[in-house]
Amino acid sequence: MDSYDDMNRVLITDDVDTQCVDMLKANGFLVEKDIKLAKQPKEELIKRVQEVDILIVRSATKVTSAIIEGSPRLKLIGRAGTGTD
Repeated sequence: MDSYDDMNRVLITDDVDTQCVDMLKANGFLVEKDIKLAKQPKEELIKRVQEVDILIVRSATKVTSAIIEGSPRLKLIGRAGTGTD
């Protein structure tokens, strides 16, 4: 089984339930929540995502190929929500 010890920095860019943040922090993740990034230019999002291992979004943040390609440290993208866009 792979080790995920190097995946500890999380950026949340959309409004998620506080239980999500609390659960991540309780399990040793360093969590930063900045919901303003969803409305910023993609260059700003790319700049911030370069510093994290995990990105958690909902529907407001559009994760494009440019964001993924510009963020070599990024290992996981989680999308919270239900339904279809």
